[in-house]
Amino acid sequence: MPKLSIVVPCYNEEESIPLFYPAVEKVVNKMPVEVEYWFVNDGSADGTLKELRKLHKEAPDKVHYVSFSRNFGKEAGLYAGLEATTGDYVVVMDVDLQDPPEYLPEMYQAISSGEYDCVGMRRIDRAGEAKFKSFLSDKFYDVINKISDTKIVNGARDYRMMTRQMVNAVLSLKEYNRFSKGIFNWVGFKTKYLPYKNVQRVAGTTDWSTWKLFKYAVDGITDFSEAPLSIATWIGGVSAFIAVIGIIVVIIRHIISPGGSAFGWASLVCIMLLIGGVQLFCLGIVGKYIGKIYMQTKQRPIYIVKEKK
Repeated sequence: MPKLSIVVPCYNEEESIPLFYPAVEKVVNKMPVEVEYWFVNDGSADGTLKELRKLHKEAPDKVHYVSFSRNFGKEAGLYAGLEATTGDYVVVMDVDLQDPPEYLPEMYQAISSGEYDCVGMRRIDRAGEAKFKSFLSDKFYDVINKISDTKIVNGARDYRMMTRQMVNAVLSLKEYNRFSKGIFNWVGFKTKYLPYKNVQRVAGTTDWSTWKLFKYAVDGITDFSEAPLSIATWIGGVSAFIAVIGIIVVIIRHIISPGGSAFGWASLVCIMLLIGGVQLFCLGIVGKYIGKIYMQTKQRPIYIVKEKK
């Protein structure tokens, strides 16, 4: 039978793991596949590793785990899980059951037909999510799809089933700063999206605050678009042009009305603050890209494994 690998990144999910495994097993046991699980403990501070050890002890041939030396982030956990898999097909799932396992048979049926290389899930609503967070998420997709050549489907989740060929393509990208939603689309391959309604997590609380999501969105934009650098260039050019016009106006006014060209110290301070703010903003954009280059040139590993079973 074909082999299906299930990758499950975990961070402080000791409450969700005992609920996740039987829920998924109930579904995959009815599918014509051999299954292996790869849980990735991303430096959890709770009893996540203890729960994974318990699961591995119950099913050592089926359940495996990778435990990091510290928290490296979800992207590192996802990459480590993909590297560990051996299946013909690989599916990525969240352990909180916000990725409904009942869609796995439909995903497998579509991808095993050979017509698609990837079958992903797309949320058609954000029920139960804070309105402000939903608004920011929608705007992120609008922005990145306008300024990037790599298009990302609004509502698309990391929850997707991929062929071995596509997984190998994703793993071939060794970049340190990773944004998987963009990478999945950048590598190409034919993808089908299945719509579903938002599902609340079964236990625990999410670690994704609005601020963390915002930083993640900024990483996604800078990873897959050079538009911010172009924006910085245009801002600098426009500011310089306005400054030149201002100088000409001051000179002309001084010629027409000698001694009346001074606008006062308050206006001068405001102009200086404006120009200084524009410069710092542009430097910040450039610095973001330079920082990514700096981290990449260090050639540090994406993650460090402390325990693997």
